[in-house]
Amino acid sequence: MKKLLILILLAVFAGQNSTAQFKENPILNLENEDEPLFNYGYFLGFNRYDFKFDYQENTEDILVDQSTGFNVGLIGEMRLNQFLDLRLEPGLLYNSRILNFPGFIGEDDIKRNTVREVKSTYINFPLLLKVSTKRFGNWKPFIIGGGSASLNLGSNEDSLDDNAAGTFRMKKWVYNYELGFGIDFYLEYFKFTPSIRGVFAITDELVRDMEPNSPWTGNLDAMRTRGIFVNFTFE
Repeated sequence: MKKLLILILLAVFAGQNSTAQFKENPILNLENEDEPLFNYGYFLGFNRYDFKFDYQENTEDILVDQSTGFNVGLIGEMRLNQFLDLRLEPGLLYNSRILNFPGFIGEDDIKRNTVREVKSTYINFPLLLKVSTKRFGNWKPFIIGGGSASLNLGSNEDSLDDNAAGTFRMKKWVYNYELGFGIDFYLEYFKFTPSIRGVFAITDELVRDMEPNSPWTGNLDAMRTRGIFVNFTFE
């Protein structure tokens, strides 16, 4: 994640230097870029996912080994006024997490039952409100937030196997809220926007094992995704 933050900062400074947007009287690029009712674009980026667990009883935590995934998608934006835009950002998000369950004893038991890999391919449908400041030369900061629904193509929700057979199951649909911020940079030929956003699931994603006292899911009240996106948008 440190590398991702460094990358976004470098992109910000590169945009600043290349367009000279902090001069007192800069040459304005794309002066009418924000005037049309509808704008379109696409985004590329990175993500990092975690889980938040709620337990029925205090116990040793389930550990999550995180990895960096990728994002790609489209943008449709409707201008509401000078400072407000409504955005639809359908995208494909891929990530993999490894869960380490405590409580197993014995070398064979630990090797077979402790680790579960959770590969997730989400099709995400966020509806977001973008709140911008006024434009300063060739740059404009903003905050963004809203709700989203994600279809998890790797959920295994309908599988007849559960953790006893080595299959970790999650629900197909998860509902989230998203909050973030970024800066629009008006370059000579297009608008470039680095942004960072947090995503927080509000629904329980866990499909429980058939055995009520399962060592994997028996003590869990809820399991919800937490994640962070670093996106680079081109409009």
